[in-house]
Amino acid sequence: MTTQDYHIRLTVEATEQEAFNCINKVSQWWTENLEGSSQQLNDEFSVHFGDVHYSKQKLIEFIPGKKVVWLVTDSKLNFLEDKQEWTNTKISFELANNGNETDIRFTHFGLVPTVECYNVCTPAWDQYIKGSLFKLVRDGKGIPELKIR
Repeated sequence: MTTQDYHIRLTVEATEQEAFNCINKVSQWWTENLEGSSQQLNDEFSVHFGDVHYSKQKLIEFIPGKKVVWLVTDSKLNFLEDKQEWTNTKISFELANNGNETDIRFTHFGLVPTVECYNVCTPAWDQYIKGSLFKLVRDGKGIPELKIR
């Protein structure tokens, strides 16, 4: 049986380093409610979406212009039966040059169709990655804390 971790591929008109820098500006595309740092290997940060979502991430892989991986070390998703469903999952951004553009491959390892969060979290990730992160790279301004519908 193969795991079907959730992934998105996005192409942006930017260099790998420009896209990488935007990814690591988490408070400019995901949520402004961020504590800690997301700029180098072993940094840790937590995000809050009211009392609905809390998660703490640690940067466990950091290759400038190429790849960053976050390990979710703690989570509390109050809308799920298993509130710690994200704990020990990994969130990965891999970048590759594509001519004068950059491909961003986003994967949330552990977010698979068989877990409760999948049907809620995947549309949210779509909006944050394809919407807010894309706008941050393209226009210099993302939309942190989108109103997920």
